[in-house]
Amino acid sequence: MFLFLLGLGVGLVEPQFSNPRMGLAAHLEGVMNGTFLLAIGAAWTEVRLGARTRAVAYWTVLYGTYANWAFTTLAAVFGTAAMSPITAAGYSGAPWQESLVTLGFVSVGLSIVVASLLLLWGFSRGAKV
Repeated sequence: MFLFLLGLGVGLVEPQFSNPRMGLAAHLEGVMNGTFLLAIGAAWTEVRLGARTRAVAYWTVLYGTYANWAFTTLAAVFGTAAMSPITAAGYSGAPWQESLVTLGFVSVGLSIVVASLLLLWGFSRGAKV
């Protein structure tokens, strides 16, 4: 619920960002990823994974969702175009800002893919056919 609240907060200040369109994206990332976490939390007892794998799934989904919001917000603050050519049309940041946001988005993508695969595996192991 906290991530959902962060997304709402960003929505209140999105016109103040260097790139307001990316600010809107950050608002939506917070709200959507917060909702995603609520849904996973509601179904968490159905995830059938070993303790270590379950912990990896837990932390990768938390990192992926919060970092997605954070790096999108950072992109809105910096006005970077890294990995978001449509929402950043006409904007660009300093090279170090572009690199930071690019690395952040790559880490988010990897994290969410790993989390999704682990959760899919965990949910399927508990499925009654």
